Amino acid sequence: MNSLPTAPVDDEGRLAHDIAGEGPAVVLLHGGLLDLTVWDEEFEVLAADYQVIRYDARGHGRSSSVTGDWSPAEDLHALLSHLCVERARLVGASLGARTALDFALLYPELTESLVLAAPGISGRPFVDPYVIQRTAAQVKAVTRADGGELFVEEFLRLWVDGPHRLPEEVEPALRGRMRTTVAANVRAHSGGLGTGRPREVGAAGRLHEISVPVLALLGDLDSSDIEGNVEALADAVPHTRVARLSGAGHMVNLEAPEAFLKEVTAFLAG
Repeated sequence: MNSLPTAPVDDEGRLAHDIAGEGPAVVLLHGGLLDLTVWDEEFEVLAADYQVIRYDARGHGRSSSVTGDWSPAEDLHALLSHLCVERARLVGASLGARTALDFALLYPELTESLVLAAPGISGRPFVDPYVIQRTAAQVKAVTRADGGELFVEEFLRLWVDGPHRLPEEVEPALRGRMRTTVAANVRAHSGGLGTGRPREVGAAGRLHEISVPVLALLGDLDSSDIEGNVEALADAVPHTRVARLSGAGHMVNLEAPEAFLKEVTAFLAG
């Protein structure tokens, strides 16, 4: 993947994206500090039945860095408009799920269904002590001149290892892959840190407005905050199916790829 096409978004930004297959549109949205390569397996498998679109969010991968306040959901809308996609099934992980929820609230007519893996929810605060502690350590690392490696390590402790495992208990290949991806994003987009804030809709107070089918996936080794987000979705959205995948943390599609794909393909086909 030497080069990717880009789509224009506001403030002269560009979103790098990749497309494969034909059929109903499925959009894959990655998590924070990651990029579209986290969907390599799903991209190939789903392209047999769908037009699959994956993209690097602003400030990630090969897309533009952040230069001011921006709306992740409006960026997605601009991408779909550029590609002439009228309606899509959205598959988001973590931050990508947070964006997908905001998009569904802003553009319900463009949203066919939602797959939300280890979902974030805009407007819903983190309260898990482990998450708060590790997030504070990440922020502290940003202020240090030599804090780049520490920042990446704190990300891994927070979102790869999670509150229930030590680093040595996580598959080394997964940890190494995530370290490489996060470090590359930090190098490419660190200039945009602190230059703007995402504009979000506060989905936490509006989940009852979601009317499309939802599949919420949760690794049993994830934080209580993510478990709380899944419970909030199940309570507020009538057509929500919850799938709990054993032995997986926050990177649920990467740690339980077969189970993840089985759940997602069945849901999309249904």
